Amino acid sequence: MIHHLNCATMRPPLAPAMVAHVLLVERADGLTLVDTGFGTEDVANRKRLGRPFLTSVRPVLDANETALAQVRALGHEPGDVTDIVVTHLDLDHAGGLADFPNARVHVHATEHAAVQKPPLRERARYVQAQWAHGPAWATHDEAGDDWFGFACVKAISDDVLLIPLHGHTRGHSGVAVRRDDGHWLLHAGDAFFSGGQVDDPPTCPAALVMFQRLMAVDNRARLENLARLQELAGTHAADVTVFCAHDREQFEALR
Repeated sequence: MIHHLNCATMRPPLAPAMVAHVLLVERADGLTLVDTGFGTEDVANRKRLGRPFLTSVRPVLDANETALAQVRALGHEPGDVTDIVVTHLDLDHAGGLADFPNARVHVHATEHAAVQKPPLRERARYVQAQWAHGPAWATHDEAGDDWFGFACVKAISDDVLLIPLHGHTRGHSGVAVRRDDGHWLLHAGDAFFSGGQVDDPPTCPAALVMFQRLMAVDNRARLENLARLQELAGTHAADVTVFCAHDREQFEALR
């Protein structure tokens, strides 16, 4: 079973309200989270997220929206979460890591390397305190396996794959999860911000177009991957549902 959780409500002043779309996957050998949104420490100490982020994104920071609270509400304990697969380590995606200290954290090796000594321009997007507990990192490199024309690497099993989609960050990736009926969900992280971007024709609010360009470490790679996702969503809609981390309408439709 796959649960769709909103683990952060954000209300940027010039864009639609956003969510942090997180997946909770019930597997035979434990629970897997795809991304985490904000964690309990982010809610308790919002200042650690930084004034620029708080001002531009205006997160609600509700303890009931944390992955920890929602995992418990579903009848599970934090220790039941054995694995977390992150699309990337931006502060609104990795905040809940410390709430599941025993989980293996799966991440693209390039993303893991990027947060060790980030350049000045990228430093504010990462909050080192979110992984100061020393998680059990499981880093994954590029692989030659093919998934609908995309390179992929097995993160946990044949049903949970890491799909490199670099551009937003150095090691940004999508996470593909196969449902029990064989249909795939592709959590594309921040490869795009508006569901309309994978429609035909694509649409996106102007403020989000600008924001994506400003945040990208490699905008050319981001745009190339976005074009590939648009093709995937159009050509393989019967087999794959493509969604991003922050579009509220996509989240409401899937949950």
